[in-house]
Amino acid sequence: MFFDLVERRRSIRRFKSDPVERMKIDRLIETALRSPSSRGFNPWRFVVVDDPAMLAQLSCAKPHGAAFLREAPLGIVVLGDAETSDVWVEDCSIAAILIQLGAQALGLGSCWIQIRRREHDKTTSSDEYVRELLSIPENLKVASILAIGYPAEEKPPHPAASLELEKVHLNHYEE
Repeated sequence: MFFDLVERRRSIRRFKSDPVERMKIDRLIETALRSPSSRGFNPWRFVVVDDPAMLAQLSCAKPHGAAFLREAPLGIVVLGDAETSDVWVEDCSIAAILIQLGAQALGLGSCWIQIRRREHDKTTSSDEYVRELLSIPENLKVASILAIGYPAEEKPPHPAASLELEKVHLNHYEE
């Protein structure tokens, strides 16, 4: 079941307008809160956004690669507390992929929107832009936003033949 889930998960950027049910949102948040964290510090925080006007504003967080959030019925903003853990980026990334796999298991599509180390414009980082929109405290950093909803597109799994097996090495790295 898990391997089938991993094989079928694809980045979905087109969504139906159907809202995501509260029960499914609750399951995704529970999944995020159960994600592994270095030393159990749990530096992640999450902002669940289902307001279309706010999703539209968040879709402008960076010039490229976020516009599809405007059409998603749900966004989950993944935040990290750098003061709590020196590996907040890794912990937030683990939580984000578990949310994405959970979405797939619930019949939803998702796509990661990188915010950390991206620019909104020449004077404002994407992190600053999102933090201001959502009134996020200064000590929290925005890692990513996950666009989530019912897929309005179908993508087949990547074929096994497309896997880059040459990037895997046994016992030592060898060119």
